[in-house]
Amino acid sequence: MKHLFFGGIHPKYNKEMSTKTTEFHTIAPKQAVIPMQQHIGAPCTPLVKVGDRVRIGQRIGDGEGLCVPVHASVSGKVLAIEERPHPTLGKCLAVVIENDFRNELCTMAIPKSKDEILHTIRDAGIVGMGGAAFPGNVKALSAMGKVDTLIANACECEPYITADDSLLRTEPEHVLEGMAILKELLQPSRLVLAVEDNKAQAIEKLHSILGSYPDIELAVLPTRYPQGAEKQLIQALTGREVCPGQLPVSVGCAVFNVSTFAAIYRAVRLGKALTQRIVTVSGEAISEPQNFIVPIGTSFHDLVEAAGGLHDRTERVISGGPMMGVAQSDLRVPVVKATNSILCLLKDLNGAAENPVCLRCGKCVGVCPMKLQPLYLYRFTNAKRTDELNRLHILDCIECGCCSFTCPGKLPLTETFRKGKKLVREANKK
Repeated sequence: MKHLFFGGIHPKYNKEMSTKTTEFHTIAPKQAVIPMQQHIGAPCTPLVKVGDRVRIGQRIGDGEGLCVPVHASVSGKVLAIEERPHPTLGKCLAVVIENDFRNELCTMAIPKSKDEILHTIRDAGIVGMGGAAFPGNVKALSAMGKVDTLIANACECEPYITADDSLLRTEPEHVLEGMAILKELLQPSRLVLAVEDNKAQAIEKLHSILGSYPDIELAVLPTRYPQGAEKQLIQALTGREVCPGQLPVSVGCAVFNVSTFAAIYRAVRLGKALTQRIVTVSGEAISEPQNFIVPIGTSFHDLVEAAGGLHDRTERVISGGPMMGVAQSDLRVPVVKATNSILCLLKDLNGAAENPVCLRCGKCVGVCPMKLQPLYLYRFTNAKRTDELNRLHILDCIECGCCSFTCPGKLPLTETFRKGKKLVREANKK
Protein backbone atom coordinates (compact mmCIF):
# COMPACT_ATOMS: atom_id res chain seq x y z
CA MET A 1 0.00 0.00 0.00
CA LYS A 2 1.28 3.45 -0.93
CA HIS A 3 0.78 6.48 1.30
CA LEU A 4 1.04 10.21 0.73
CA PHE A 5 3.48 12.43 2.59
CA PHE A 6 2.52 16.00 3.43
CA GLY A 7 3.44 18.85 1.09
CA GLY A 8 5.73 18.52 -1.91
CA ILE A 9 5.74 20.03 -5.39
CA HIS A 10 5.82 19.06 -9.06
CA PRO A 11 8.61 21.02 -10.79
CA LYS A 12 9.55 20.49 -14.42
CA TYR A 13 11.92 17.50 -14.24
CA ASN A 14 13.96 17.84 -17.48
CA LYS A 15 15.44 14.35 -17.05
CA GLU A 16 15.16 13.46 -20.72
CA MET A 17 18.10 15.78 -21.46
CA SER A 18 20.70 13.32 -20.11
CA THR A 19 18.98 9.99 -20.85
CA LYS A 20 19.15 9.96 -24.64
CA THR A 21 21.75 7.20 -24.46
CA THR A 22 22.36 4.34 -22.05
CA GLU A 23 26.09 4.35 -22.68
CA PHE A 24 28.46 5.94 -20.20
CA HIS A 25 31.45 7.99 -21.19
CA THR A 26 34.45 7.37 -18.93
CA ILE A 27 36.71 10.25 -17.93
CA ALA A 28 40.46 9.78 -17.44
CA PRO A 29 41.77 13.02 -15.86
CA LYS A 30 45.41 14.08 -16.04
CA GLN A 31 45.25 14.88 -12.34
CA ALA A 32 43.03 13.68 -9.51
CA VAL A 33 42.53 15.95 -6.50
CA ILE A 34 41.34 13.73 -3.63
CA PRO A 35 39.90 15.75 -0.68
CA MET A 36 40.50 14.37 2.80
CA GLN A 37 36.93 15.35 3.78
CA GLN A 38 34.24 13.62 1.72
CA HIS A 39 31.90 12.42 4.46
CA ILE A 40 30.04 13.54 7.56
CA GLY A 41 32.47 13.29 10.47
CA ALA A 42 36.15 13.80 11.10
CA PRO A 43 38.48 14.54 8.16
CA CYS A 44 41.12 12.03 7.10
CA THR A 45 44.83 12.41 7.71
CA PRO A 46 47.01 11.78 4.62
CA LEU A 47 48.80 8.40 4.64
CA VAL A 48 51.10 9.24 1.71
CA LYS A 49 53.74 11.87 1.04
CA VAL A 50 54.78 13.88 -1.99
CA GLY A 51 56.66 11.69 -4.46
CA ASP A 52 54.96 8.41 -3.48
CA ARG A 53 53.55 6.22 -6.23
CA VAL A 54 49.99 4.98 -5.69
CA ARG A 55 47.60 2.52 -7.31
CA ILE A 56 43.85 2.74 -7.90
CA GLY A 57 42.09 1.71 -4.70
CA GLN A 58 45.10 2.33 -2.45
CA ARG A 59 44.18 3.98 0.84
CA ILE A 60 45.71 7.47 0.91
CA GLY A 61 43.88 8.98 3.89
CA ASP A 62 42.14 7.74 7.05
CA GLY A 63 41.20 8.84 10.55
CA GLU A 64 39.56 7.85 13.81
CA GLY A 65 36.05 8.22 15.17
CA LEU A 66 33.28 8.99 12.68
CA CYS A 67 35.48 8.71 9.63
CA VAL A 68 36.00 6.52 6.57
CA PRO A 69 39.14 6.33 4.42
CA VAL A 70 39.71 7.86 0.99
CA HIS A 71 41.51 6.09 -1.83
CA ALA A 72 43.47 6.91 -4.95
CA SER A 73 41.19 6.95 -7.98
CA VAL A 74 44.04 6.90 -10.51
CA SER A 75 47.48 5.32 -10.45
CA GLY A 76 50.49 7.59 -10.53
CA LYS A 77 52.66 9.95 -8.49
CA VAL A 78 51.63 12.15 -5.56
CA LEU A 79 52.39 15.71 -6.69
CA ALA A 80 51.18 17.69 -3.68
CA ILE A 81 49.33 17.58 -0.36
CA GLU A 82 47.76 20.98 0.11
CA GLU A 83 44.58 23.01 0.51
CA ARG A 84 42.43 22.87 -2.62
CA PRO A 85 38.91 24.13 -3.52
CA HIS A 86 36.05 21.88 -2.40
CA PRO A 87 32.48 21.86 -3.84
CA THR A 88 30.77 22.28 -0.44
CA LEU A 89 33.44 23.15 2.14
CA GLY A 90 35.15 26.05 0.39
CA LYS A 91 38.65 24.63 0.82
CA CYS A 92 39.97 21.33 2.14
CA LEU A 93 43.27 19.48 2.46
CA ALA A 94 43.69 17.24 -0.59
CA VAL A 95 46.13 14.75 -2.10
CA VAL A 96 46.96 15.62 -5.73
CA ILE A 97 47.88 12.65 -7.94
CA GLU A 98 49.35 12.82 -11.45
CA ASN A 99 47.71 10.12 -13.55
CA ASP A 100 50.18 7.77 -15.26
CA PHE A 101 47.30 6.07 -17.15
CA ARG A 102 48.62 2.60 -16.24
CA ASN A 103 45.45 1.88 -14.21
CA GLU A 104 47.32 -0.30 -11.70
CA LEU A 105 44.86 -1.71 -9.14
CA CYS A 106 44.98 -2.34 -5.41
CA THR A 107 42.17 -4.63 -4.26
CA MET A 108 40.88 -5.67 -0.83
CA ALA A 109 40.37 -9.13 0.67
CA ILE A 110 36.89 -10.63 0.21
CA PRO A 111 35.09 -10.75 3.60
CA LYS A 112 33.42 -13.88 4.94
CA SER A 113 31.76 -13.03 8.30
CA LYS A 114 29.32 -10.24 9.21
CA ASP A 115 32.01 -8.40 11.14
CA GLU A 116 34.33 -8.61 8.15
CA ILE A 117 31.59 -7.27 5.87
CA LEU A 118 31.13 -4.23 8.13
CA HIS A 119 34.89 -3.64 8.20
CA THR A 120 35.03 -3.95 4.41
CA ILE A 121 32.25 -1.38 3.95
CA ARG A 122 34.28 1.00 6.07
CA ASP A 123 37.66 0.15 4.54
CA ALA A 124 36.20 0.70 1.06
CA GLY A 125 35.30 4.27 2.07
CA ILE A 126 31.58 3.81 1.38
CA VAL A 127 29.26 6.67 2.32
CA GLY A 128 25.71 7.64 1.44
CA MET A 129 25.95 8.52 -2.24
CA GLY A 130 22.59 10.23 -2.58
CA GLY A 131 24.10 13.40 -1.11
CA ALA A 132 24.22 12.85 2.67
CA ALA A 133 27.68 11.18 2.66
CA PHE A 134 27.12 9.55 6.07
CA PRO A 135 29.55 6.64 6.69
CA GLY A 136 27.85 3.46 5.44
CA ASN A 137 29.29 1.10 8.05
CA VAL A 138 28.04 3.27 10.92
CA LYS A 139 24.55 3.47 9.43
CA ALA A 140 24.44 -0.30 8.89
CA LEU A 141 25.74 -1.03 12.39
CA SER A 142 23.15 1.26 14.01
CA ALA A 143 20.35 -0.61 12.18
CA MET A 144 21.43 -4.17 13.00
CA GLY A 145 18.66 -5.98 14.89
CA LYS A 146 16.46 -2.86 14.93
CA VAL A 147 14.75 -2.69 11.52
CA ASP A 148 12.14 -4.75 9.74
CA THR A 149 12.26 -2.84 6.45
CA LEU A 150 15.30 -2.21 4.23
CA ILE A 151 14.69 0.38 1.50
CA ALA A 152 16.74 1.01 -1.63
CA ASN A 153 16.13 4.62 -2.63
CA ALA A 154 16.03 5.10 -6.41
CA CYS A 155 13.51 7.97 -6.44
CA GLU A 156 16.10 10.57 -7.57
CA CYS A 157 13.38 13.18 -7.38
CA GLU A 158 15.42 16.32 -8.12
CA PRO A 159 15.08 17.73 -11.65
CA TYR A 160 17.80 17.00 -14.24
CA ILE A 161 19.65 14.31 -12.23
CA THR A 162 19.64 10.81 -13.78
CA ALA A 163 22.73 9.14 -12.26
CA ASP A 164 20.77 6.54 -10.28
CA ASP A 165 18.35 6.05 -13.17
CA SER A 166 21.32 5.28 -15.44
CA LEU A 167 22.71 2.83 -12.90
CA LEU A 168 19.42 0.92 -12.84
CA ARG A 169 19.24 0.86 -16.64
CA THR A 170 22.76 -0.54 -17.00
CA GLU A 171 23.82 -2.43 -13.84
CA PRO A 172 20.71 -3.15 -11.73
CA GLU A 173 22.21 -6.46 -10.60
CA HIS A 174 24.85 -4.58 -8.62
CA VAL A 175 22.11 -2.80 -6.67
CA LEU A 176 20.14 -5.99 -5.98
CA GLU A 177 23.26 -7.87 -4.91
CA GLY A 178 24.12 -5.02 -2.57
CA MET A 179 20.65 -5.30 -1.04
CA ALA A 180 21.22 -9.03 -0.52
CA ILE A 181 24.48 -8.28 1.32
CA LEU A 182 22.81 -5.84 3.71
CA LYS A 183 19.98 -8.31 4.20
CA GLU A 184 22.60 -10.68 5.65
CA LEU A 185 23.65 -8.00 8.12
CA LEU A 186 20.34 -6.42 9.12
CA GLN A 187 17.95 -9.38 8.82
CA PRO A 188 14.88 -7.31 7.78
CA SER A 189 11.60 -9.04 6.94
CA ARG A 190 10.91 -6.70 3.99
CA LEU A 191 13.20 -5.45 1.21
CA VAL A 192 11.88 -2.69 -1.05
CA LEU A 193 13.41 -0.96 -4.06
CA ALA A 194 11.53 2.31 -4.50
CA VAL A 195 11.52 4.11 -7.85
CA GLU A 196 9.36 6.89 -9.25
CA ASP A 197 7.16 6.23 -12.25
CA ASN A 198 9.04 8.65 -14.53
CA LYS A 199 11.84 6.08 -14.97
CA ALA A 200 10.15 3.72 -17.41
CA GLN A 201 13.29 2.10 -18.86
CA ALA A 202 14.74 1.39 -15.42
CA ILE A 203 11.43 -0.10 -14.24
CA GLU A 204 11.25 -2.34 -17.31
CA LYS A 205 14.83 -3.51 -16.73
CA LEU A 206 14.14 -4.27 -13.07
CA HIS A 207 11.00 -6.24 -13.89
CA SER A 208 13.07 -8.38 -16.28
CA ILE A 209 15.52 -9.53 -13.58
CA LEU A 210 13.57 -9.40 -10.31
CA GLY A 211 12.46 -13.01 -10.82
CA SER A 212 15.92 -13.99 -9.61
CA TYR A 213 15.42 -11.95 -6.42
CA PRO A 214 12.01 -13.08 -5.09
CA ASP A 215 12.48 -11.44 -1.68
CA ILE A 216 12.93 -7.93 -3.17
CA GLU A 217 9.77 -5.91 -3.78
CA LEU A 218 9.69 -3.19 -6.47
CA ALA A 219 7.58 -0.20 -5.41
CA VAL A 220 6.76 2.20 -8.25
CA LEU A 221 5.68 5.51 -6.73
CA PRO A 222 3.97 8.49 -8.38
CA THR A 223 6.55 11.17 -9.17
CA ARG A 224 6.62 13.91 -6.56
CA TYR A 225 9.35 16.07 -5.05
CA PRO A 226 10.95 15.54 -2.45
CA GLN A 227 9.97 11.88 -2.30
CA GLY A 228 13.64 10.88 -2.28
CA ALA A 229 14.12 12.38 1.19
CA GLU A 230 14.29 9.36 3.50
CA LYS A 231 11.58 10.44 5.96
CA GLN A 232 9.14 11.18 3.13
CA LEU A 233 10.02 7.93 1.37
CA ILE A 234 9.45 5.91 4.54
CA GLN A 235 6.01 7.47 4.94
CA ALA A 236 5.16 6.87 1.28
CA LEU A 237 6.10 3.18 1.53
CA THR A 238 5.03 2.23 5.06
CA GLY A 239 2.77 4.96 6.40
CA ARG A 240 5.13 5.42 9.35
CA GLU A 241 6.17 8.94 10.33
CA VAL A 242 9.62 9.65 11.78
CA CYS A 243 9.20 12.02 14.73
CA PRO A 244 11.16 15.32 14.92
CA GLY A 245 14.74 14.71 15.92
CA GLN A 246 14.49 10.95 15.34
CA LEU A 247 16.14 8.71 12.73
CA PRO A 248 14.53 6.11 10.43
CA VAL A 249 15.67 3.29 12.73
CA SER A 250 13.16 4.61 15.30
CA VAL A 251 10.33 3.36 13.06
CA GLY A 252 12.09 0.15 12.06
CA CYS A 253 13.44 1.30 8.68
CA ALA A 254 16.85 1.69 7.06
CA VAL A 255 17.24 3.63 3.79
CA PHE A 256 20.26 3.51 1.49
CA ASN A 257 20.71 5.07 -1.94
CA VAL A 258 20.93 2.59 -4.84
CA SER A 259 24.43 3.81 -5.73
CA THR A 260 25.46 3.02 -2.16
CA PHE A 261 24.13 -0.53 -2.55
CA ALA A 262 26.11 -0.92 -5.79
CA ALA A 263 29.27 0.33 -4.06
CA ILE A 264 28.72 -2.19 -1.23
CA TYR A 265 28.42 -5.00 -3.79
CA ARG A 266 31.67 -4.00 -5.51
CA ALA A 267 33.51 -3.78 -2.20
CA VAL A 268 32.23 -6.99 -0.60
CA ARG A 269 32.12 -9.24 -3.67
CA LEU A 270 34.84 -7.75 -5.90
CA GLY A 271 37.23 -6.18 -3.37
CA LYS A 272 36.98 -2.71 -4.94
CA ALA A 273 37.13 0.49 -2.89
CA LEU A 274 34.92 3.47 -3.72
CA THR A 275 37.06 5.30 -6.30
CA GLN A 276 34.53 6.34 -8.94
CA ARG A 277 30.87 7.16 -9.37
CA ILE A 278 28.24 8.10 -11.97
CA VAL A 279 27.77 11.85 -12.44
CA THR A 280 25.07 13.57 -14.49
CA VAL A 281 26.25 16.65 -16.42
CA SER A 282 23.14 18.44 -17.63
CA GLY A 283 21.26 21.71 -18.00
CA GLU A 284 20.37 24.13 -20.77
CA ALA A 285 23.86 25.67 -20.62
CA ILE A 286 25.75 22.47 -21.44
CA SER A 287 26.24 21.39 -25.05
CA GLU A 288 25.96 17.60 -24.67
CA PRO A 289 24.11 16.55 -21.48
CA GLN A 290 24.93 12.97 -20.46
CA ASN A 291 26.09 10.66 -17.67
CA PHE A 292 29.74 9.87 -17.01
CA ILE A 293 31.64 7.31 -14.96
CA VAL A 294 34.03 9.57 -13.11
CA PRO A 295 37.10 8.90 -10.93
CA ILE A 296 36.77 10.69 -7.58
CA GLY A 297 38.91 13.82 -7.76
CA THR A 298 38.14 14.72 -11.41
CA SER A 299 37.64 18.47 -11.75
CA PHE A 300 34.28 19.97 -12.69
CA HIS A 301 36.12 21.75 -15.53
CA ASP A 302 37.22 18.45 -17.07
CA LEU A 303 33.68 17.05 -16.89
CA VAL A 304 32.09 20.18 -18.35
CA GLU A 305 34.55 20.13 -21.24
CA ALA A 306 33.87 16.42 -21.84
CA ALA A 307 30.20 17.31 -22.15
CA GLY A 308 30.88 19.82 -24.91
CA GLY A 309 31.56 22.92 -22.81
CA LEU A 310 29.40 25.77 -21.53
CA HIS A 311 27.24 28.15 -23.53
CA ASP A 312 28.16 31.84 -23.57
CA ARG A 313 25.09 32.84 -21.54
CA THR A 314 25.79 30.46 -18.66
CA GLU A 315 24.86 32.05 -15.35
CA ARG A 316 25.32 29.28 -12.83
CA VAL A 317 27.06 25.94 -12.35
CA ILE A 318 25.67 23.89 -9.47
CA SER A 319 26.98 20.83 -7.65
CA GLY A 320 23.82 18.77 -7.29
CA GLY A 321 20.34 19.66 -8.46
CA PRO A 322 18.48 22.97 -8.83
CA MET A 323 16.55 22.51 -5.57
CA MET A 324 19.26 21.51 -3.08
CA GLY A 325 22.52 21.98 -4.96
CA VAL A 326 25.39 24.36 -4.17
CA ALA A 327 26.42 27.02 -6.70
CA GLN A 328 30.10 26.91 -7.67
CA SER A 329 32.43 29.84 -8.26
CA ASP A 330 35.46 27.75 -9.24
CA LEU A 331 35.34 24.85 -11.72
CA ARG A 332 38.62 23.49 -10.37
CA VAL A 333 36.64 21.84 -7.56
CA PRO A 334 36.77 18.03 -7.71
CA VAL A 335 34.05 15.42 -7.89
CA VAL A 336 33.63 13.89 -4.42
CA LYS A 337 31.77 10.77 -3.28
CA ALA A 338 28.46 12.64 -2.90
CA THR A 339 28.62 14.46 -6.27
CA ASN A 340 25.76 13.06 -8.34
CA SER A 341 25.33 15.97 -10.74
CA ILE A 342 26.89 19.06 -12.26
CA LEU A 343 24.08 21.33 -13.41
CA CYS A 344 24.75 24.18 -15.84
CA LEU A 345 21.99 26.78 -16.18
CA LEU A 346 21.41 29.70 -18.54
CA LYS A 347 21.05 33.28 -17.43
CA ASP A 348 17.41 33.59 -18.48
CA LEU A 349 16.40 30.62 -16.30
CA ASN A 350 17.58 31.98 -12.96
CA GLY A 351 16.33 35.49 -12.36
CA ALA A 352 16.11 36.35 -8.64
CA ALA A 353 13.76 39.10 -7.45
CA GLU A 354 15.40 42.47 -6.92
CA ASN A 355 13.15 43.25 -3.94
CA PRO A 356 11.95 39.97 -2.41
CA VAL A 357 8.98 40.41 -0.08
CA CYS A 358 6.77 38.10 1.97
CA LEU A 359 3.14 38.32 0.77
CA ARG A 360 1.93 36.25 3.77
CA CYS A 361 0.12 33.95 1.35
CA GLY A 362 0.99 30.79 3.27
CA LYS A 363 1.97 28.78 0.17
CA CYS A 364 5.29 27.84 1.75
CA VAL A 365 3.45 26.23 4.68
CA GLY A 366 1.32 24.12 2.34
CA VAL A 367 4.30 22.61 0.48
CA CYS A 368 6.74 22.03 3.37
CA PRO A 369 7.11 18.23 3.65
CA MET A 370 8.30 18.57 7.26
CA LYS A 371 5.16 20.53 8.29
CA LEU A 372 7.20 23.56 9.33
CA GLN A 373 6.24 27.24 9.09
CA PRO A 374 8.76 28.79 6.68
CA LEU A 375 7.34 32.32 6.84
CA TYR A 376 8.04 32.51 10.59
CA LEU A 377 11.37 30.71 10.32
CA TYR A 378 12.41 33.36 7.80
CA ARG A 379 11.46 36.24 10.10
CA PHE A 380 13.06 34.76 13.21
CA THR A 381 16.28 33.86 11.37
CA ASN A 382 16.67 37.44 10.17
CA ALA A 383 16.00 38.59 13.75
CA LYS A 384 18.46 35.97 15.10
CA ARG A 385 15.82 34.66 17.51
CA THR A 386 17.31 31.25 18.17
CA ASP A 387 14.80 30.58 20.96
CA GLU A 388 11.92 30.84 18.50
CA LEU A 389 13.81 28.91 15.81
CA ASN A 390 14.27 26.05 18.29
CA ARG A 391 10.59 26.18 19.23
CA LEU A 392 9.62 25.96 15.55
CA HIS A 393 12.02 23.02 14.92
CA ILE A 394 14.22 24.67 12.29
CA LEU A 395 16.71 21.79 12.61
CA ASP A 396 14.06 19.52 11.07
CA CYS A 397 14.29 21.51 7.83
CA ILE A 398 15.70 19.21 5.11
CA GLU A 399 16.57 22.18 2.85
CA CYS A 400 14.54 20.68 0.00
CA GLY A 401 13.73 24.08 -1.51
CA CYS A 402 9.96 23.51 -1.88
CA CYS A 403 9.22 26.76 -0.05
CA SER A 404 11.61 28.81 -2.20
CA PHE A 405 10.21 27.21 -5.37
CA THR A 406 6.62 28.10 -4.56
CA CYS A 407 7.17 31.55 -2.97
CA PRO A 408 5.57 34.24 -5.20
CA GLY A 409 7.62 36.91 -3.39
CA LYS A 410 10.89 35.15 -4.38
CA LEU A 411 12.24 35.12 -0.83
CA PRO A 412 15.59 33.28 -0.40
CA LEU A 413 13.98 30.94 2.11
CA THR A 414 16.19 27.85 1.86
CA GLU A 415 19.38 29.91 1.90
CA THR A 416 18.12 31.77 4.96
CA PHE A 417 17.22 28.54 6.78
CA ARG A 418 20.76 27.22 6.29
CA LYS A 419 21.96 30.32 8.14
CA GLY A 420 19.27 29.88 10.77
CA LYS A 421 20.26 26.26 11.43
CA LYS A 422 23.86 27.35 11.83
CA LEU A 423 22.80 30.02 14.35
CA VAL A 424 20.82 27.46 16.35
CA ARG A 425 23.63 24.90 16.39
CA GLU A 426 26.10 27.52 17.61
CA ALA A 427 23.67 28.71 20.29
CA ASN A 428 22.95 25.15 21.43
CA LYS A 429 26.68 24.48 21.82
CA LYS A 430 26.99 27.51 24.11
